Amino acid sequence: MTEDNAFEWPITVYYEDTDVGGLVYHANYIKFFERARTELFRSLGVSLNDLFADKVSFVVRRIEADYLKGAKLDDQLIVRTWPQSWRRASIEFCQVLVNTHGQTLCKAVIQVACVHPDTLKPIKIPENIMSEITK
Repeated sequence: MTEDNAFEWPITVYYEDTDVGGLVYHANYIKFFERARTELFRSLGVSLNDLFADKVSFVVRRIEADYLKGAKLDDQLIVRTWPQSWRRASIEFCQVLVNTHGQTLCKAVIQVACVHPDTLKPIKIPENIMSEITK
């Protein structure tokens, strides 16, 4: 998966997503990105509940976000997600939020670490996930 064939997830901006100025509140962009990564895993046949039962979890380790243009109530948006790099126990995703005109509103690089949910110590990403992500 690359930027050219990135996973895409639609987002509609609801009233609850906006601040008093009518723009999407900055923390909600991170929620949009989280939902898109969850749906990316689901599209690959990976259930986060099943992973958790197998003592595998993903946690956000680092986020870099650039807020370029505000999204507004009722905007129809797309989150584009693709892995930028990966290591034994982490994946760095690029994610961009674009509007229907193709304008980038927010972009982020989000690194997730694979950890054991009880100890929170890094563990190797399961092979089935790694092979799907790196296709």
